[in-house]
Parts: sequence; structure tokens; C-alpha cells
Amino acid sequence: MEIGIKSGSPEKQRSACVVVGVYEHRKLSFAAEILDQAAGGYLSDILRRGDMDGKPGGYLLLHNVPGVLCDRVLLVGVGKEREFRDSQYRQAVQVAVRQLADIGIGEATLYLPELAVRKRDLGWKVEQAILAAEEALYRFERMKSKPDETRKPLRKLILAVPRRSELLLGETAAAQGSAIAAGMKLAKDLGNLPGNVCTPAYLAEEAKALAREHGLGISVLEQAEIEQLGMGSFLSVAKGSDEPPRFIVLEYKGGGKKARPVVLVGKGITFDSGGISIKPAPDMDEMKYDMCGAASVLGTLRAVAELQLPINVTGLIPTCENMPSGRANKPGDVVTSLSGQTIEVLNTDAEGRLILCDALTYAERLNPACVVDIATLTGACVIALGHVATGLLANDDGLARELMHAGDEAYDRCWQLPLWDDYAEQLKSNFADMANIGGRPAGTITAAAFLGKFTKKYEWAHLDIAGTAWKSGKEKGATGRPVPLLVHFLAKRAGAR
Repeated sequence: MEIGIKSGSPEKQRSACVVVGVYEHRKLSFAAEILDQAAGGYLSDILRRGDMDGKPGGYLLLHNVPGVLCDRVLLVGVGKEREFRDSQYRQAVQVAVRQLADIGIGEATLYLPELAVRKRDLGWKVEQAILAAEEALYRFERMKSKPDETRKPLRKLILAVPRRSELLLGETAAAQGSAIAAGMKLAKDLGNLPGNVCTPAYLAEEAKALAREHGLGISVLEQAEIEQLGMGSFLSVAKGSDEPPRFIVLEYKGGGKKARPVVLVGKGITFDSGGISIKPAPDMDEMKYDMCGAASVLGTLRAVAELQLPINVTGLIPTCENMPSGRANKPGDVVTSLSGQTIEVLNTDAEGRLILCDALTYAERLNPACVVDIATLTGACVIALGHVATGLLANDDGLARELMHAGDEAYDRCWQLPLWDDYAEQLKSNFADMANIGGRPAGTITAAAFLGKFTKKYEWAHLDIAGTAWKSGKEKGATGRPVPLLVHFLAKRAGAR
């Protein structure tokens, strides 16, 4: 979808459709008032008849409105003016865009960025309008024999800003929003692919294609090279599958030659059966999403490259399947990690930490400015935070605050959980340096405490996206989170330097 930024009065727009907001109790927004005045009270007359009350989710399409140049006017309910918040703003944009798509309107001018959103500036509203619109339009139809032809694409969306002096701010925000949306689409497409298509080898080829398109450095290590490195923990998970593992290293060099990179580590389990500790059959199909951490790293690097941020970023992706077989890890097995530390595998379904720990040890050789890992790691995080916030744990409070602030700016929020030494007590083993699980209590925290044993030499944060990486039910599909959070985090770091 093409995005445009312009200023100008709504009644003068030669557009297929102009979209304006209506508050509850039939109060017109500023742009809607201008249209109403040009139309001789036409809009307010219709509202007085009770055709629309301005409640969130409501809409009304008007044809041939007198005194205006556009073909149609779409009124969108935005709720109570005093209670209008960021979530209502995104909802209003999505309602508008869905209606435009359902009707088959190919081009529209959106005046919703004029609405006052508490504690949010114009740049935020422009960026979020793009992300909300792309989310509303997203469809994954690659695996269908025939695409849905009932919905016609919205080819162009023009976002109106109140003043000409704000055009540059709007264009800058639109560029960032479009880059983030493209990164999210890549992450969603990869997440939604079935496990028989999106294998470790496929993920590696996608990384190579991304590197070619955006001039990234890349190396892909295959099984023999991974063995040579000594990644025994990672390989112990991979050995149960017929699909060979890959270790992907992607480098974006937008900063100085001597600038230390921010390292992003993404969990890439392309299908997680649980291994010998096999998962229950219901909803196991959703375990194709266990590589969403890896997908988010690829999506973030795509956005960073498109924005040409002046920062160095390296993505590390250990990727394999977790399957049951005669070769698979067994409960009670002891494996040796790249760090030399030994791990007693008490549950083969706690495999994500077994592949991440070797990648986190590998990150040491990159002399990182900081390391952030992203993983669909624990069901316990879903119980703790639901599907709203990503879990955040860190060994450095300053880094945690950076990520929290970036998440708030991006409307891709995370919440910090404690990572006190006390929790590591649950990981003690009689037979190895540590166990890979610590029991049911504080499962998200003990999983991070396990990873923390491999991150002593740098600043590190862990994002548990088990509750936010995909949706179930009628809207089943990958979300593309936390690409917005990560891009804002990296953009802020790049600006600081």
C-alpha cells in the first residue's frame, strides 16, 4: 500500500473517500465540522436522525455530500472525546481501513491523525495509522489454491496532517512506520508458514535473500560447522529431527567500523513437538510459531536496513526442529554447552533455552554493546501477562528501561519481571552444572535465570513473546511482534550515538 502525507482542508480533497471522526453524542471532529460547514449542515442533519452515535466501531458511508470534492465521506465512531486513547485511535483506523477494503475503495484520505490522543504526538499518530492499517489489511493466502478475490486492495492511503509545517514530521514518521510494517509483514509471513515449508534450511534461505536485497553480511553454519564450534546443547535438540539445523549470522553495518554491535538472538524452533516430553495434541499445530523470535530478528533487520539507521546490528538465529525419535534427547540426559557448562535435560519441551544458551555464548566473541534475545519461551509467561504485554527480564536495569520505553513509544509494550539470584536455586542439579527447568513456580523467571548463566560478560535482556507472537482462534496468525519495539529501541540507540 502506498502512503502519502499532505495537508489541506477536507472539503477540497479530490479523493475517492475522505475519512473523518465522530465522537460520542454525535460530536463532530474538527475535520468533520469543516466538511459539515461546506455541506450546509448535511452531516449534522444525518447524525441528528440517529443514523450514527459516534461509539467506537461504528461507521457510516455517505455518497454525494454537497459542497465537497470527494466522491464519498466515511464517518468513523471514535468514542468519548475525553477518554480517547491510543487503543481507541488504532481501532478507529482499523475500522476505517476495513470498510474501505470491503467496499473496494482503492484510494482514501484519512483525517484521523488530527484527533488529539493523550500523550501522543503527530509522529506517533502517523506511524500507528500505518501499522494499524497494514494490520487490518494483512492476509496470508500463500498456501491457498485460490486467493480471496472478494476484497479489493486499498492501493493508496493519504494521511492528512493539520498544518503544512508538519509535513516533514509526518513524512519522517511515515517512513519509519512503513519500514516497521514491512518488517512485521516478513515476520508474520514466516511465522504463518507451516512447519513442512518453513524448515531450518528454508529460514536460512530467507535470511540469505534478505541479505542480498539489503546488503547485509551473512554466514550460515551447517551441522558439521556447528559441531566444530562445540554447540552441544543446541545440537542435542536438533538430533531428534531429520531436518538438519542451521546457525544464521546476519550483520547490518550502519555504524562506525569500531562501533560495538547490538546483538539480537532469535529462537528458531521451526516446529516444536515437545520431543520425548511430547505436547498434548490440541493446538499443537500452533507450535509452528515457535520460530517467531527468529522471524522477528529478520523483520527487525529488514526495517533497520530500510531506514539506514547509523548503528551496527548483528542477528544470531539458532534454528532446528524439536522432534521425538530414537536419537532425540531423553529426560535425564546431560549435554555440554558451548560455554563448557553441563545441563541435565529434565524436560525435552524446555528446548528453546537449550539452543539459545549456545547462541548467547557465541555472542561473546562479537564484543557486543548489548544482547537482546527474543523467544517464544514459556507458557508461564502467557499465564502471567496474557496476550497483551511481552515479558522482559534483564541483567541490567538501564537496558530494561530502554526496552520498556521503546515498547511504550511503539505501542508494543513489555513488562519487567524480577531476575533475582534466588530464582536460580531452582535450577540446581545433582548430576550436572544445572537443570534445564526449575519446576512450575516462576517458570518464566527460572527460564530467564537459566539463560542468565550464559550472559555474565555483557548487558543482556530477554523478551519472552510466548503470549504476544501469535493469536489463536478466529484471528489465528502471527502478529509480527516485537518488531516495532526492537526498531524503536535501535532507532533510539542510533540517535543517541
